[in-house]
Amino acid sequence: MKYLFVFILGIICCCKTQAQPIDVSYAIKIGGINQWVSVKGKDIHDPLLLWLHGGPGGSVMNKADKFTKKLQEDFIVVQWDQRETGKTLDLNKSPQPLIFSLFQQDTHDIIDSLLAQFHYKKLYLVGHSWGTALGFYIADKYPELLYAYVAISPMINQRESERMTLDMLKENAGRKKEIEELSAVKIPFENGEQLYYDRKWLYAFSGQKLIGITFPKKFVLSWASTWLLVFNEASAINLFDSAPEIKCPVYFFAGRKDYQTHFAVTEDYYNKLVAPKKQLFWFEQSGHSIPDSEPELMQDVIITKILPDTLLP
Repeated sequence: MKYLFVFILGIICCCKTQAQPIDVSYAIKIGGINQWVSVKGKDIHDPLLLWLHGGPGGSVMNKADKFTKKLQEDFIVVQWDQRETGKTLDLNKSPQPLIFSLFQQDTHDIIDSLLAQFHYKKLYLVGHSWGTALGFYIADKYPELLYAYVAISPMINQRESERMTLDMLKENAGRKKEIEELSAVKIPFENGEQLYYDRKWLYAFSGQKLIGITFPKKFVLSWASTWLLVFNEASAINLFDSAPEIKCPVYFFAGRKDYQTHFAVTEDYYNKLVAPKKQLFWFEQSGHSIPDSEPELMQDVIITKILPDTLLP
């Protein structure tokens, strides 16, 4: 691994005016374990962009090209498998309990490592869903490390978002089984079964066909056994109280049909947030998964709107 770092740095230090593509994957020692990153871009002189995946536990490394291929023309795009996730889990299990502060520290440490490796002072940070909870921590505590923060389908006051959505689902429930299962759901979720019932009827309400195909009950229960506690911990954060001001540019991407991280909560926080620059971009055809449903538009906004508005000479 040492030789790979030397190779990368050698590329960066030579041929400063000549475009040099990069496409490498390697482990970085973060938080006492090896954590896997993929680095892709057309030119190693371009700005860094770190993508924080959702979940928790939702590695997107194997499909990331579908929603970052255009970004790789203007950025060095870094995908990172967080601890207990994807290739990082293949390398090693977390020796520490999964608490939110551990993921916050990992995020800060991997940013520091990337900036040191590429000899940059700042990068672009993009988070999706759970990843936005980590991203807001960095934007709030370490704004000097960021050109901008892009929050896609953000977790802002997730407990309130879940309550709003559950109330909506109950109001619209018509079938006996739907009413019974939704009545069993508590916020915060107490177990995987409650989470499954909530998401099952949310997907049905949204016209999605995921339950039984991508997210069978067995999968949800297994996920909850690992992740529910840390998800609830992150969901308890209320950015209206903890981060009313952020001292770097912040951009919000919200799906007009997103009830999982409720679009109304996103809009309310955006309107109240104090930031040197901020903008809310609506994705009219999307629910919670903007990178999957509108990948071209998502990338175009970052490249044509955010990059020229924030990159310093």
